[in-house]
Amino acid sequence: MYIIAIAWLYVTVLMAATEKTITAGLLTFIFYGLLPCALLLWLLGVKHRRHQQRVKH
Repeated sequence: MYIIAIAWLYVTVLMAATEKTITAGLLTFIFYGLLPCALLLWLLGVKHRRHQQRVKH
């Protein structure tokens, strides 16, 4: 799963690099790359975290 996240962030870095201004590039990276990737990893990690809590207790 991490390889998909790394690839997606790579693509968004390239997208951000082609923007005309630094602000547009930064916003592109944050809203197209960082936030969706963080949300996806958090949602997919919920199942793992629940399992770890059940094992611990």
